[in-house]
Amino acid sequence: MSEQSSRRGKRRGGRNTALDRQAQPAQDLRRQQNLRLPVISHDDAMAIHNGALRILEEIGVQIDDEATRKDLLENHGCRQDEDGYVRIPASRVDHALSSVPDKVELFDRNGQRVVDTTSERPAYCAGHNCVNILDHRTGDLRPGVLQDLANTAKTCEALPHIDVACSLGYPTDVPPEEEARRSVNTMMDNTVKPIAFTAHDEIKAEAIWDSMAERLGGWQALGDKPCGLDLTGPVSPLKLGDELCRRLQLGARNNLPVVCYPAIFPGMAGPITMAGVLAQSAAETLAGVVVHQIAAPGAPVLAGSSVLPMDMKSATIAYGGPEYMLGNLGGTDYYNAIGLPSWIGAGCSDSHCVDAQAAAEVGANLALASLAGTAFIHNLGFLSSGRTGSLEMLVLCDELIGWSARFAQGIEVTEETIGVEVVKRAAKDNSYLTDNHTTERYLTESWYPPLSERSDAMFWKEDGSVTMQDKIRTRLAEILDAA
Repeated sequence: MSEQSSRRGKRRGGRNTALDRQAQPAQDLRRQQNLRLPVISHDDAMAIHNGALRILEEIGVQIDDEATRKDLLENHGCRQDEDGYVRIPASRVDHALSSVPDKVELFDRNGQRVVDTTSERPAYCAGHNCVNILDHRTGDLRPGVLQDLANTAKTCEALPHIDVACSLGYPTDVPPEEEARRSVNTMMDNTVKPIAFTAHDEIKAEAIWDSMAERLGGWQALGDKPCGLDLTGPVSPLKLGDELCRRLQLGARNNLPVVCYPAIFPGMAGPITMAGVLAQSAAETLAGVVVHQIAAPGAPVLAGSSVLPMDMKSATIAYGGPEYMLGNLGGTDYYNAIGLPSWIGAGCSDSHCVDAQAAAEVGANLALASLAGTAFIHNLGFLSSGRTGSLEMLVLCDELIGWSARFAQGIEVTEETIGVEVVKRAAKDNSYLTDNHTTERYLTESWYPPLSERSDAMFWKEDGSVTMQDKIRTRLAEILDAA
């Protein structure tokens, strides 16, 4: 492990009708989140980092883009083996990490900061590029169309805990050469929130960024307050493709934020052990960060751990499994240890509809994500192991974020919250309910769900036995019919 790397420390009840929801006082769920759930120690994180550096120095990475490869070899101390792999020395990785900014920020189109990766409160982002859409009106599973992107943007705009919009799917009713610009324009027509996107190549990425720049008053304005995030990454094992290299450099040279992280399958495209797959994933990500920072030192970049465990019996990704969240939390601990901003995934399920399995998996992974120590969480709205996008799931995620956010705030222990004086005043006549200590804090000490049921069972039956699925569909109708 290099000396500089070893010195880098951690950075860092009632009826739920629409009327009732509107009548509820607004709750502050954006306070500092105090609880953490580390899954690897700082020493273990640095051991993984040492493994990543050894992979880059002793094995190297494939770099498909000739100009990028030539620049690394001729000007930045790398060398190419006979098999074509480019070895990157630890000193070059250290140099890149030293210039990465401490945070990545995203803004809405009104210029308000929405994402700050140094925040104690996570921002949440919908998922992207699902091959199917689950139509919430008909229940049909079908390819996406441009109107689905409009509906997704409207839903993201309306849901209070969704901070960054993303498409969930992609439009099959648009010619491929028009898809990038029309997709992002459709999204921007229906939300002012920042938009995460996958451009597929640097030409489409430039078209998307150009559309955003047009709305903000030019590329300089976009670079000053970026309202987009390009999602790209290496291909496991150990390959930086042409489009990755070019998109990284396009973003860097225009001060536009990008995510550089691989989607890696343990036991198929990397070691089956979690520590091993985190080390290889880190090596791939760090190679991309080197390319990015050489293009423009100090440009904003996000890393991430997208370890996608496979169910070997069904050959499908297990987003709902515990290994997915172990990889996410372990990756966060690692990237915090080396001082690299990162994001993780949550809000996703392997179920094919919004049922008990979906609620159980999403509830678990959103709660764990809120304790990860990251300030950016994406993939909300995924079903079918990431192949299906669902607006119903997105609404359910918004509900469950409220639960997770309140839990992550933890327990505040001060003289005032211990409340000995309250007991003096209220114990003898049991007047706690009307005491100022209660009336001033009931909204912050308890979470009041917009959709979850908390009524008497007999009343619920008399009121029509409305299920959570019914409430979600009603909420979607309110959003989409009003927009």
